[in-house]
Amino acid sequence: MKVTYNWLKDFVNIKLTPKELAEKLTMAGLEVVSLENSGGDFVFEIEITSNRPDWLSIIGVAREISCLTGSKLKAAKPQEVKLKTKGLKSVEISVANKRDCPFYSAMIIREVKVAPSPAWLKKRLELLGCRSVNNIVDITNYILFESGQPLHAFDLDKLGQQSINVRRGRPDEKITTIDGQQRILDHEILVITDNNKPVAIAGVMGGKETEVTNKTSNILLESAVFNPILVRRSRQKLGLQSESAYRFERGVDLEVARIAPLSAQELIRALAFGRPCAYKSLGGALKSAKPVIRLEMDYISRVLGIKIPVFKIKQILVGLGFAVNTQVKSALLVKAPSFRQDIKSQIDLVEEIARIYGYEKIPLTLPVVKPRQNIPGNRDIVSNIRAILRGLGLQEAITYSLVDRSLLAKSGINKDVQPVEILNPLSEEQEVLRSTLLPSLIRTLAYNLDQQQEYISIFEIANVFYDKVDSAQHPDLSDGPVRASRASRASAQEELSLGIALCGAKSFLIKQGLIKDEVTILHLKGILESLFNKFGVKAYDFRPKEDNQINIVVGQQEVGFMLNLSEQILGSFDIKNRQVILAEVNLGKLFSHINLERTFLGIPKYPAITRDISFVIKDEVSVKELLAAIEAKGSLLLSLAKVVDYYQGKQIPDGFRGLTISCIYRASDRTLTEEEVVPLHNSICALLEERFGIKLR
Repeated sequence: MKVTYNWLKDFVNIKLTPKELAEKLTMAGLEVVSLENSGGDFVFEIEITSNRPDWLSIIGVAREISCLTGSKLKAAKPQEVKLKTKGLKSVEISVANKRDCPFYSAMIIREVKVAPSPAWLKKRLELLGCRSVNNIVDITNYILFESGQPLHAFDLDKLGQQSINVRRGRPDEKITTIDGQQRILDHEILVITDNNKPVAIAGVMGGKETEVTNKTSNILLESAVFNPILVRRSRQKLGLQSESAYRFERGVDLEVARIAPLSAQELIRALAFGRPCAYKSLGGALKSAKPVIRLEMDYISRVLGIKIPVFKIKQILVGLGFAVNTQVKSALLVKAPSFRQDIKSQIDLVEEIARIYGYEKIPLTLPVVKPRQNIPGNRDIVSNIRAILRGLGLQEAITYSLVDRSLLAKSGINKDVQPVEILNPLSEEQEVLRSTLLPSLIRTLAYNLDQQQEYISIFEIANVFYDKVDSAQHPDLSDGPVRASRASRASAQEELSLGIALCGAKSFLIKQGLIKDEVTILHLKGILESLFNKFGVKAYDFRPKEDNQINIVVGQQEVGFMLNLSEQILGSFDIKNRQVILAEVNLGKLFSHINLERTFLGIPKYPAITRDISFVIKDEVSVKELLAAIEAKGSLLLSLAKVVDYYQGKQIPDGFRGLTISCIYRASDRTLTEEEVVPLHNSICALLEERFGIKLR
């Protein structure tokens, strides 16, 4: 959008230099991308956002300058000329669909003298990049740039039977536009036609056959409001661009569409000696009244962080064309003008106030953050568990609650638990409620292995069921499946459980080639530790038990177990030459150990010193005990001790493993020196050699 300095001065008294004005407009949201001195005037090129079509006019920009500088806007309304519709009796006007064209007006002006435009008019248009054609066409372009409302002048005598119809185009219908190109139309393109043919593409470009030439003596001046979506589709489909389309597809103001022909006819009378004879309009019924927005003063202060005087707020809003009413001291009732369709709520008004008041006047302050703890329920925790496991690369499985008894038996899991029987099962595959998730996960895993998958990591969160009937207390119910199932149904207990199953090898491509990392119990342990740490579970431990089982203990309570399936059980599921790692956690028990409180520490001010210890240690030595001993020994300066490398191979004897532990030393009040760290690190190494029998590498 281009505007000129002298043209703006017709509407507002500007005391700023062009450069100062460009800076002020840019700070208020009308970014001036270039300022050029041309022909004794200054041309501003302004980047206009799509939600502000009111800025696509000289008057619109002048209104902003008036509000920014406090100068009065001098936009005078044109004098209305009372024209009768009798002169339009011979001209038929119709609109096929009011949604396509909510408003259409036509003014008949006779006896015009088409000639070159005066120098001042030519200069103003050419500074904005618009070529001068003749006085009639130039006047319509002048009004377009000044008011933002596109107009079009037809040669009235060239209209077939002197009629105007607004309708959709028809398949294969053609029109030659004023640029001399023939265009093929269709139903998605809105056109202006006479009784015989299309004479203009609505809102985009006029037709060649009815354009105003030096021989024209009578004109029909069109001012309308077209559907923005239709105009945009027409322009894109035909590959056309015009100043009219640029404005129509962003939305024009109905009130301006009514007034613009009056401004044009004044210029036509003065420059082309035309005689307005008749005026007629269709549509344009007022839309439902725009809602009144209640603008709270406290809300403005809360959003902007400053207190702006009420009189200043009213001055800004009135200057921008808003109607402001004061009913109470704490709020203003504000109604947006018709050309501000983007104003919907309080925050929109606050933005207007802030940009006119000046963003530079708002002090730079850090926002006040008042964290509020949101304690989630168990359902939220379960959702987070699912998200964490998916983030760790696991896929969620969903299996049936009803299973066959043989599946539970051949898995060998929870074999001491009496399953809950169904009184009337539909089939053998649905005869009992599952007491554990793992058999179904093993079966799912076996199926995926049959599909040639190399690596499988799945989990499921669902209820498991236990029979709590005590046969000693109910001896009469201990024999007979029907009676037992009735008792079971009455006394069954549900518990929410998490099951995890891993199998296979992950493949990684590195410089040396493709390597495969076979899953072990340590991978599963790492997944559970990540889960526990995310939820603040403390004092958890993994305690080995017989039959390849490791109990998961939190505090002094067993909450689950990990299991490495034996070859015998794997064979029963037809899984060969594979290692399957399983875990099941009772979430009902785990919930009581979850702690979501967080303590945030500042970023360390002083650098750390890192020292690694690489050694060989027996397999049976607990790494957890080893790390605890290191932390106790180096408690004064040791910030963290962690395992960074684990190795078993040719260089390591059988029954041993190679570990590397990284020790990070840091003080909170100073930078540590070698003289402080070396003796402490050596004492830790000596402790490991003495207590755990490590051999340094």
